[in-house]
Amino acid sequence: MSAGADTVDGMTRIDNHPETAGSAVTVRGLVKHYGETKALDGVDLDVREGTVMGVLGPNGAGKTTLVRILSTLLAPTAGRATVAGYDVLRQPRQLRRVIGLTGQYASVDEKLPGWENLYLIGRLLDLSRKDARARADEMLERFSLTEAARRPAATYSGGMRRRLDLAASMIGRPVVLFLDEPTTGLDPRTRNEVWDEVQRMVGDGVTVLLTTQYMEEAEQLASELTVVDRGRIVASGGIEELKAKVGGRTLRIRPADPLQLRPLAAHLDALGITGLASSTVDAERGSVLVPILSDEQLTAVVGAVTAHGTTIAALTTELPSLDEVFLSLTGHRASAPQDPAPADTREEVAV
Repeated sequence: MSAGADTVDGMTRIDNHPETAGSAVTVRGLVKHYGETKALDGVDLDVREGTVMGVLGPNGAGKTTLVRILSTLLAPTAGRATVAGYDVLRQPRQLRRVIGLTGQYASVDEKLPGWENLYLIGRLLDLSRKDARARADEMLERFSLTEAARRPAATYSGGMRRRLDLAASMIGRPVVLFLDEPTTGLDPRTRNEVWDEVQRMVGDGVTVLLTTQYMEEAEQLASELTVVDRGRIVASGGIEELKAKVGGRTLRIRPADPLQLRPLAAHLDALGITGLASSTVDAERGSVLVPILSDEQLTAVVGAVTAHGTTIAALTTELPSLDEVFLSLTGHRASAPQDPAPADTREEVAV
């Protein structure tokens, strides 16, 4: 057996394949049809080991379908994918042992106490009774649920239930964790708690694929982003890289004297710099905002500000917000229908 390979249930995983080296998730030409509807239409994706990949897109873009396929819950119509070195179609049993999944809604048994939920999952993952008990205790402590361990999950708050979901997904010490809109419906405080746990997991070496519609969540957690719309990837890269692709910087000029705001804005508008859009006054923050499309415009505006004689307290450039990037790339906000799915998908599940 070559270096970088290991065996689970007699099947070999190759970690040093040229295509998958350094990638925890590799997707090529993934297609999923529901009748005439194309939920995924030729998706290519690479997620580097030990990173968080944020997958953004409106409802119906195909995000959940992608997660279902990568976690072996759904078979693709075409294409191929490997997760942690295992093929999602040919090695689903081996793959399930090295992944975790937290969906959009709590998946724990509400009638069982939190501890019993985690113990049961440990046993289903073939942990011994002793190891399953120890792992349940460990995860409850890690997710600050020890005091509620013996209470039925139905009595948990939304945030506690979500943390129990995350704990459940970590029982088997996954190499790759799929989080499908994990903070939907949570209050800001609880959302921050979930973010802290995700960052801790990544610090432990876990690779995370995160689907979300929250731009703040993507900026907080993801090192790279993939934007999906109508089943296709429309852009990918680092956050700042995507902002740069959309183009357009804003020069924010803050005069030392707020009374100079409007005179300065009028002066810049009267200059007639080629292609320069009209400036706007942000009275609340005491700034003049000037859209900048090129370095030449930036140089000209800064020179004009200096020549005007206004004392400047601050001069900064700002890239578009991630919300603006999303809107620019998809052409619409996240308000489309949910991912399409057939009434009965039992025949689609990989076994």
